Amino acid sequence: MEVKSSYTPVIEIIEDEYEIPQLGRKRRISALLPFDYHQSEKEYPVLILKDGQNLFDEAAPFGNWAIDQELEKLAEQGHADIIVIAIDHGGDDRITEYLPYFNPKYGKGEGELYLKFVEDTLIPYVHKKYRTKKGREYMGIGGSSMGGLISLFAGLNHQDTFGKCMVFSPSLWIAPRIFQQAENYRPELKTKFYIYAGGRESANHMPNVLRFEKTLLNRAKKHQNIELKLSINPDGEHSERFWRAEFPHAVNWLYF
Repeated sequence: MEVKSSYTPVIEIIEDEYEIPQLGRKRRISALLPFDYHQSEKEYPVLILKDGQNLFDEAAPFGNWAIDQELEKLAEQGHADIIVIAIDHGGDDRITEYLPYFNPKYGKGEGELYLKFVEDTLIPYVHKKYRTKKGREYMGIGGSSMGGLISLFAGLNHQDTFGKCMVFSPSLWIAPRIFQQAENYRPELKTKFYIYAGGRESANHMPNVLRFEKTLLNRAKKHQNIELKLSINPDGEHSERFWRAEFPHAVNWLYF
C-alpha cells in the first residue's frame, strides 16, 4: 500500500464540465492546493496552467509534468504556498483556443476569447471559492508549446491581470506577429517572464526564442517593469519530461 507524503498537495476537481460561455464549450478544471490548505487560514497566490490533462495524470498519452510530485518536493523545501489551477485543453480545438492571432492555416484564432474566459469567468470564481491573494502581482499564467504562446501573449496584452508568466517552449513560429508586439511592449506594471527552451526542439525554435528574448531585453532597458529569466537546456526536447524538470525552477523564481 502506497503511503502518501504529508506534503502531498490536495487535488480537487472543480468541475468536469465547467462552462466556457465565451467559446460555447465545457472543460474539466482542477485545483492543486497546498498540503495544509484545510488546516490553515492563509491566503495564496495563484498559477493558472494550460493542458491540464498533461500536468498530473499518470495515464496521459505523452507523459505528464507530474506537478503534484514536484509541488510535494517544493513543499518539503518550504515553498508550498501556491494554488495551481489546471485547465484541460480543448482537444481538436486546442490550437485555435491558444492561437492569439490570425494564421492562414488555422484561421483567426480564439486566444482573446479564451483569455476573456480566464479573466472574466474563471479567476473571479477561483477568488470566491478559495483563499487567494488578490492583485495581479499574485496571479500567474503558464503553459508549454501553444500553451506557452498564449501565456506569453497574456503577459504582453493583459498586464492588468497577470504579473507572472511561465512560458515553456512557446510556439512562436505560428504567431510571428508577437515579435512586433514585443517591440512595442510598454509595461506599466512590473511583470515577470520565465521563459524556457530546449536545444533539441526544432531547427527554428531556439533562434525564435533568442530573438524574442533580445527584443524583451531591449524593451527592459527603457522600461524597468520587465523582469526576465531565460532558461535553456541544450539537450531539451519538446516533451513533458523536460517541462516537468523545469517546473520547480520556474515556480521558485516567479513566486519564491
